[in-house]
Amino acid sequence: MQYTRLGNTGLIISRLAFGAMTFGSQPDHPMAHVFNTPEKTADALVGRSLDAGINFFDTADAYANGQSEQILGRALKPRRADVIISTKVGFRSGPAVTRAGASYGYVISATEASLKRLGTDYIDLLSIHRLDPYTPLEETARALDNLVQRGLVRYVGYSNFSAWQSAKCLGIQERHNYSRFVAAQMYYSLVGRDIEYEIAPFCADAGIGIVVWSPLAGGFLTGRYTRQDPTGGSGRLACGDFLPIDRERAWDVIERMHAIGDRRRASVAQVALAWLLAKPFVSTILLGASKMSQLEDNLGAPDVELTAAEVAELDKVTEPVLLYPNWFHTRTADQVSGEALGLVPREEKKPAAD
Repeated sequence: MQYTRLGNTGLIISRLAFGAMTFGSQPDHPMAHVFNTPEKTADALVGRSLDAGINFFDTADAYANGQSEQILGRALKPRRADVIISTKVGFRSGPAVTRAGASYGYVISATEASLKRLGTDYIDLLSIHRLDPYTPLEETARALDNLVQRGLVRYVGYSNFSAWQSAKCLGIQERHNYSRFVAAQMYYSLVGRDIEYEIAPFCADAGIGIVVWSPLAGGFLTGRYTRQDPTGGSGRLACGDFLPIDRERAWDVIERMHAIGDRRRASVAQVALAWLLAKPFVSTILLGASKMSQLEDNLGAPDVELTAAEVAELDKVTEPVLLYPNWFHTRTADQVSGEALGLVPREEKKPAAD
Protein backbone atom coordinates (compact mmCIF):
# COMPACT_ATOMS: atom_id res chain seq x y z
CA MET A 1 0.00 0.00 0.00
CA GLN A 2 1.15 3.53 -0.78
CA TYR A 3 0.59 6.41 1.64
CA THR A 4 0.56 10.19 1.37
CA ARG A 5 -0.50 13.30 3.27
CA LEU A 6 -4.01 14.63 2.88
CA GLY A 7 -3.40 17.99 1.22
CA ASN A 8 -1.12 20.18 3.34
CA THR A 9 -2.09 18.44 6.58
CA GLY A 10 -0.01 16.01 8.59
CA LEU A 11 -2.73 13.36 8.26
CA ILE A 12 -1.28 10.24 6.61
CA ILE A 13 -3.74 8.36 4.42
CA SER A 14 -3.59 5.31 2.18
CA ARG A 15 -3.70 6.14 -1.54
CA LEU A 16 -6.41 3.54 -1.94
CA ALA A 17 -9.43 4.13 0.30
CA PHE A 18 -12.66 2.24 0.80
CA GLY A 19 -16.02 3.79 -0.05
CA ALA A 20 -18.98 2.26 1.80
CA MET A 21 -21.76 3.70 -0.35
CA THR A 22 -23.12 0.23 -1.19
CA PHE A 23 -23.49 -0.87 2.45
CA GLY A 24 -27.07 -1.53 3.51
CA SER A 25 -30.35 -1.82 1.65
CA GLN A 26 -33.06 0.67 0.66
CA PRO A 27 -35.48 -1.00 -1.81
CA ASP A 28 -37.68 2.08 -2.29
CA HIS A 29 -34.77 4.38 -3.21
CA PRO A 30 -33.96 5.34 -6.84
CA MET A 31 -30.44 4.00 -6.17
CA ALA A 32 -31.61 0.71 -4.65
CA HIS A 33 -29.38 -1.11 -7.16
CA VAL A 34 -26.38 0.56 -5.48
CA PHE A 35 -27.44 0.11 -1.84
CA ASN A 36 -27.17 -3.66 -1.90
CA THR A 37 -24.37 -4.95 0.34
CA PRO A 38 -25.45 -6.97 3.43
CA GLU A 39 -23.56 -6.51 6.69
CA LYS A 40 -21.78 -9.87 6.59
CA THR A 41 -20.27 -9.05 3.19
CA ALA A 42 -19.48 -5.50 4.33
CA ASP A 43 -17.57 -6.82 7.35
CA ALA A 44 -15.48 -9.05 5.11
CA LEU A 45 -14.72 -6.18 2.70
CA VAL A 46 -13.65 -3.89 5.53
CA GLY A 47 -11.50 -6.62 7.06
CA ARG A 48 -9.74 -7.30 3.77
CA SER A 49 -9.19 -3.58 3.23
CA LEU A 50 -7.58 -3.26 6.66
CA ASP A 51 -5.35 -6.26 5.96
CA ALA A 52 -4.24 -4.61 2.71
CA GLY A 53 -3.19 -1.44 4.55
CA ILE A 54 -6.17 0.79 3.77
CA ASN A 55 -6.75 3.25 6.62
CA PHE A 56 -9.26 5.67 5.03
CA PHE A 57 -12.95 4.72 4.98
CA ASP A 58 -15.69 6.94 3.55
CA THR A 59 -19.46 7.01 3.93
CA ALA A 60 -22.32 9.55 4.15
CA ASP A 61 -25.52 10.03 6.12
CA ALA A 62 -27.54 9.78 2.87
CA TYR A 63 -26.31 6.28 1.95
CA ALA A 64 -29.10 3.71 2.48
CA ASN A 65 -30.86 5.99 4.96
CA GLY A 66 -27.92 5.95 7.36
CA GLN A 67 -27.36 2.20 7.27
CA SER A 68 -23.97 2.63 5.59
CA GLU A 69 -22.69 4.65 8.56
CA GLN A 70 -24.06 2.12 11.04
CA ILE A 71 -22.55 -0.89 9.29
CA LEU A 72 -19.19 0.80 8.71
CA GLY A 73 -19.01 2.02 12.30
CA ARG A 74 -19.60 -1.48 13.69
CA ALA A 75 -17.04 -3.00 11.33
CA LEU A 76 -14.34 -0.48 12.30
CA LYS A 77 -15.04 -0.35 16.04
CA PRO A 78 -12.23 -2.77 17.05
CA ARG A 79 -9.72 -0.69 15.05
CA ARG A 80 -11.16 2.79 15.58
CA ALA A 81 -7.90 4.36 16.76
CA ASP A 82 -6.05 3.09 13.68
CA VAL A 83 -8.37 4.34 10.95
CA ILE A 84 -9.65 7.54 9.40
CA ILE A 85 -13.43 7.81 9.12
CA SER A 86 -14.78 10.25 6.56
CA THR A 87 -18.46 11.05 6.24
CA LYS A 88 -20.60 13.68 4.57
CA VAL A 89 -23.77 15.64 5.28
CA GLY A 90 -26.02 17.79 3.10
CA PHE A 91 -28.31 15.51 1.14
CA ARG A 92 -31.86 14.91 2.34
CA SER A 93 -32.03 12.65 5.40
CA GLY A 94 -35.74 12.89 6.20
CA PRO A 95 -39.12 14.16 4.92
CA ALA A 96 -39.14 17.41 6.93
CA VAL A 97 -38.13 20.48 4.92
CA THR A 98 -35.31 21.17 7.40
CA ARG A 99 -33.68 17.75 6.97
CA ALA A 100 -31.28 18.74 4.19
CA GLY A 101 -28.80 21.41 3.20
CA ALA A 102 -25.87 23.13 4.89
CA SER A 103 -27.48 25.53 7.36
CA TYR A 104 -25.84 25.98 10.75
CA GLY A 105 -28.56 24.03 12.52
CA TYR A 106 -28.69 21.17 10.06
CA VAL A 107 -24.93 20.68 9.75
CA ILE A 108 -24.69 20.47 13.56
CA SER A 109 -27.66 18.12 14.04
CA ALA A 110 -26.79 15.92 11.05
CA THR A 111 -23.22 15.50 12.26
CA GLU A 112 -24.34 14.63 15.78
CA ALA A 113 -26.67 12.01 14.28
CA SER A 114 -23.81 10.62 12.17
CA LEU A 115 -21.65 10.28 15.29
CA LYS A 116 -24.35 8.14 16.90
CA ARG A 117 -24.76 5.92 13.85
CA LEU A 118 -20.99 5.50 13.49
CA GLY A 119 -20.66 4.73 17.20
CA THR A 120 -17.71 7.05 17.62
CA ASP A 121 -16.83 10.18 19.62
CA TYR A 122 -15.30 12.01 16.67
CA ILE A 123 -15.22 12.09 12.87
CA ASP A 124 -11.81 12.42 11.27
CA LEU A 125 -13.02 14.16 8.11
CA LEU A 126 -16.44 15.76 7.67
CA SER A 127 -17.40 17.07 4.24
CA ILE A 128 -20.35 19.05 2.94
CA HIS A 129 -21.84 16.65 0.37
CA ARG A 130 -23.19 19.26 -2.03
CA LEU A 131 -23.56 23.02 -2.23
CA ASP A 132 -26.65 24.42 -0.52
CA PRO A 133 -27.82 27.33 -2.72
CA TYR A 134 -30.10 28.65 0.04
CA THR A 135 -27.51 28.98 2.82
CA PRO A 136 -24.72 31.59 2.91
CA LEU A 137 -21.28 30.02 2.83
CA GLU A 138 -20.39 32.03 5.96
CA GLU A 139 -23.05 30.10 7.89
CA THR A 140 -21.83 26.71 6.70
CA ALA A 141 -18.21 27.59 7.49
CA ARG A 142 -19.19 28.69 11.00
CA ALA A 143 -21.00 25.40 11.62
CA LEU A 144 -18.00 23.35 10.52
CA ASP A 145 -15.69 25.35 12.75
CA ASN A 146 -18.05 24.87 15.70
CA LEU A 147 -17.80 21.09 15.27
CA VAL A 148 -14.01 21.23 15.15
CA GLN A 149 -13.78 23.49 18.21
CA ARG A 150 -16.01 21.08 20.15
CA GLY A 151 -13.76 18.13 19.26
CA LEU A 152 -16.47 16.31 17.31
CA VAL A 153 -14.68 16.72 13.98
CA ARG A 154 -10.95 16.90 13.26
CA TYR A 155 -10.77 18.01 9.62
CA VAL A 156 -13.32 19.51 7.22
CA GLY A 157 -13.81 19.28 3.49
CA TYR A 158 -16.36 19.49 0.72
CA SER A 159 -17.67 17.48 -2.19
CA ASN A 160 -18.98 18.47 -5.62
CA PHE A 161 -18.28 22.23 -5.33
CA SER A 162 -17.06 24.28 -8.26
CA ALA A 163 -13.65 25.93 -8.01
CA TRP A 164 -15.04 29.41 -7.37
CA GLN A 165 -17.43 28.15 -4.68
CA SER A 166 -14.67 26.32 -2.81
CA ALA A 167 -12.31 29.30 -3.21
CA LYS A 168 -14.95 31.67 -1.82
CA CYS A 169 -15.59 29.44 1.18
CA LEU A 170 -11.88 28.99 1.81
CA GLY A 171 -11.47 32.76 1.82
CA ILE A 172 -14.25 33.08 4.40
CA GLN A 173 -12.60 30.44 6.58
CA GLU A 174 -9.24 32.17 6.45
CA ARG A 175 -10.73 35.62 7.09
CA HIS A 176 -12.55 34.44 10.22
CA ASN A 177 -9.79 32.04 11.33
CA TYR A 178 -12.20 29.10 10.96
CA SER A 179 -10.99 25.56 10.33
CA ARG A 180 -10.14 25.49 6.62
CA PHE A 181 -10.97 22.93 3.97
CA VAL A 182 -8.29 20.26 3.60
CA ALA A 183 -10.06 17.82 1.26
CA ALA A 184 -12.25 17.88 -1.83
CA GLN A 185 -14.15 14.71 -2.70
CA MET A 186 -14.69 14.89 -6.46
CA TYR A 187 -15.64 12.68 -9.40
CA TYR A 188 -12.63 11.93 -11.59
CA SER A 189 -11.94 9.14 -14.05
CA LEU A 190 -10.50 8.48 -17.48
CA VAL A 191 -13.91 9.25 -18.98
CA GLY A 192 -14.63 12.18 -16.66
CA ARG A 193 -11.73 14.64 -16.46
CA ASP A 194 -13.72 17.83 -15.86
CA ILE A 195 -11.87 18.70 -12.63
CA GLU A 196 -8.70 19.34 -14.64
CA TYR A 197 -10.15 22.62 -15.97
CA GLU A 198 -10.26 24.57 -12.70
CA ILE A 199 -10.76 22.36 -9.64
CA ALA A 200 -7.52 20.36 -9.66
CA PRO A 201 -5.30 23.44 -10.23
CA PHE A 202 -7.13 25.30 -7.46
CA CYS A 203 -6.77 22.41 -5.00
CA ALA A 204 -3.07 22.02 -5.78
CA ASP A 205 -2.51 25.74 -5.19
CA ALA A 206 -4.59 25.81 -1.99
CA GLY A 207 -3.07 22.67 -0.47
CA ILE A 208 -6.36 20.75 -0.60
CA GLY A 209 -6.17 17.00 -1.16
CA ILE A 210 -8.46 15.44 -3.76
CA VAL A 211 -10.38 12.33 -2.75
CA VAL A 212 -11.67 10.68 -5.93
CA TRP A 213 -15.14 9.18 -6.00
CA SER A 214 -16.30 6.78 -8.73
CA PRO A 215 -12.80 6.24 -10.17
CA LEU A 216 -14.21 3.49 -12.41
CA ALA A 217 -17.07 5.69 -13.66
CA GLY A 218 -19.77 3.75 -11.86
CA GLY A 219 -18.31 0.44 -13.04
CA PHE A 220 -18.05 1.46 -16.70
CA LEU A 221 -14.24 1.13 -16.61
CA THR A 222 -14.14 -2.36 -15.12
CA GLY A 223 -13.83 -3.97 -18.56
CA ARG A 224 -17.27 -5.48 -18.25
CA TYR A 225 -18.80 -2.99 -20.70
CA THR A 226 -17.64 -3.11 -24.31
CA ARG A 227 -18.72 -1.91 -27.71
CA GLN A 228 -19.89 -5.46 -28.41
CA ASP A 229 -21.81 -5.76 -25.11
CA PRO A 230 -22.74 -2.25 -23.90
CA THR A 231 -25.03 -3.67 -21.18
CA GLY A 232 -22.17 -5.52 -19.52
CA GLY A 233 -24.30 -8.63 -19.24
CA SER A 234 -27.01 -6.69 -17.38
CA GLY A 235 -24.52 -5.06 -15.03
CA ARG A 236 -25.24 -2.24 -12.59
CA LEU A 237 -25.33 0.40 -15.32
CA ALA A 238 -28.25 -1.42 -16.94
CA CYS A 239 -30.34 -0.09 -14.00
CA GLY A 240 -29.36 3.51 -14.57
CA ASP A 241 -26.46 5.71 -15.66
CA PHE A 242 -25.96 8.71 -13.37
CA LEU A 243 -22.63 9.81 -14.83
CA PRO A 244 -22.49 11.57 -18.22
CA ILE A 245 -20.27 9.42 -20.45
CA ASP A 246 -19.54 9.87 -24.15
CA ARG A 247 -19.99 6.17 -24.95
CA GLU A 248 -18.63 6.26 -28.49
CA ARG A 249 -15.39 7.90 -27.38
CA ALA A 250 -15.25 5.71 -24.29
CA TRP A 251 -15.26 2.48 -26.30
CA ASP A 252 -12.00 3.58 -27.92
CA VAL A 253 -10.57 4.32 -24.47
CA ILE A 254 -11.52 0.89 -23.17
CA GLU A 255 -9.89 -0.78 -26.17
CA ARG A 256 -6.64 1.08 -25.42
CA MET A 257 -6.92 0.05 -21.75
CA HIS A 258 -7.38 -3.59 -22.77
CA ALA A 259 -4.22 -3.38 -24.87
CA ILE A 260 -2.20 -1.86 -22.01
CA GLY A 261 -3.66 -4.40 -19.58
CA ASP A 262 -2.71 -7.29 -21.84
CA ARG A 263 0.88 -6.04 -21.99
CA ARG A 264 1.03 -5.55 -18.22
CA ARG A 265 -1.05 -8.62 -17.28
CA ALA A 266 -3.46 -6.26 -15.56
CA SER A 267 -7.22 -5.81 -15.62
CA VAL A 268 -8.91 -2.83 -17.24
CA ALA A 269 -9.96 -1.65 -13.76
CA GLN A 270 -6.36 -1.81 -12.53
CA VAL A 271 -5.20 0.27 -15.51
CA ALA A 272 -7.89 2.88 -14.76
CA LEU A 273 -6.85 3.10 -11.10
CA ALA A 274 -3.12 3.11 -11.93
CA TRP A 275 -3.70 6.10 -14.23
CA LEU A 276 -5.30 7.98 -11.32
CA LEU A 277 -2.45 7.04 -8.97
CA ALA A 278 -0.06 8.64 -11.46
CA LYS A 279 -1.77 12.02 -11.02
CA PRO A 280 0.11 14.07 -8.37
CA PHE A 281 -2.97 16.07 -7.32
CA VAL A 282 -4.89 12.91 -6.36
CA SER A 283 -4.51 12.09 -2.67
CA THR A 284 -6.63 8.95 -2.47
CA ILE A 285 -9.09 6.91 -4.53
CA LEU A 286 -12.33 5.51 -3.13
CA LEU A 287 -12.83 1.86 -4.05
CA GLY A 288 -16.56 1.12 -4.13
CA ALA A 289 -16.36 -2.65 -4.36
CA SER A 290 -19.41 -4.62 -3.26
CA LYS A 291 -17.87 -8.04 -3.91
CA MET A 292 -14.62 -9.54 -2.64
CA SER A 293 -13.48 -10.38 -6.17
CA GLN A 294 -13.83 -6.73 -7.17
CA LEU A 295 -11.88 -5.55 -4.13
CA GLU A 296 -9.08 -8.07 -4.69
CA ASP A 297 -8.70 -6.88 -8.27
CA ASN A 298 -8.71 -3.19 -7.26
CA LEU A 299 -6.07 -3.77 -4.57
CA GLY A 300 -3.64 -4.83 -7.28
CA ALA A 301 -3.66 -1.37 -8.90
CA PRO A 302 -0.61 0.03 -7.06
CA ASP A 303 1.47 -2.82 -8.51
CA VAL A 304 0.62 -1.64 -12.04
CA GLU A 305 2.96 1.34 -12.31
CA LEU A 306 2.22 2.79 -15.73
CA THR A 307 5.12 4.14 -17.71
CA ALA A 308 5.19 7.81 -18.66
CA ALA A 309 4.42 6.76 -22.23
CA GLU A 310 1.37 4.75 -21.15
CA VAL A 311 0.05 7.63 -19.03
CA ALA A 312 0.58 9.99 -21.97
CA GLU A 313 -1.24 7.59 -24.30
CA LEU A 314 -4.28 7.49 -22.02
CA ASP A 315 -4.08 11.25 -21.48
CA LYS A 316 -4.17 11.80 -25.23
CA VAL A 317 -7.09 9.51 -26.02
CA THR A 318 -9.18 11.03 -23.21
CA GLU A 319 -8.01 14.64 -23.53
CA PRO A 320 -10.85 17.04 -22.63
CA VAL A 321 -11.79 19.80 -25.06
CA LEU A 322 -10.39 23.02 -23.64
CA LEU A 323 -12.94 25.56 -22.46
CA TYR A 324 -12.51 29.34 -22.42
CA PRO A 325 -10.39 30.88 -20.95
CA ASN A 326 -8.24 27.72 -20.78
CA TRP A 327 -7.76 27.51 -24.55
CA PHE A 328 -6.93 31.23 -24.66
CA HIS A 329 -4.16 30.79 -22.08
CA THR A 330 -2.75 27.83 -23.99
CA ARG A 331 -2.74 29.60 -27.34
CA THR A 332 -1.15 32.78 -25.99
CA ALA A 333 1.37 31.19 -23.62
CA ASP A 334 4.29 32.40 -25.75
CA GLN A 335 3.25 36.00 -25.11
CA VAL A 336 4.12 35.76 -21.42
CA SER A 337 7.03 33.35 -21.65
CA GLY A 338 9.95 34.39 -19.50
CA GLU A 339 12.44 31.95 -20.98
CA ALA A 340 14.01 34.55 -23.24
CA LEU A 341 14.59 36.76 -20.21
CA GLY A 342 15.91 33.95 -18.05
CA LEU A 343 12.91 34.06 -15.74
CA VAL A 344 11.76 31.11 -13.68
CA PRO A 345 8.16 30.55 -12.48
CA ARG A 346 7.78 31.63 -8.86
CA GLU A 347 7.24 28.13 -7.47
CA GLU A 348 10.42 26.89 -9.17
CA LYS A 349 12.77 29.60 -7.89
CA LYS A 350 15.69 28.30 -5.88
CA PRO A 351 17.29 30.18 -2.96
CA ALA A 352 20.64 31.75 -3.79
CA ALA A 353 23.68 29.90 -2.50
CA ASP A 354 25.61 31.54 0.34
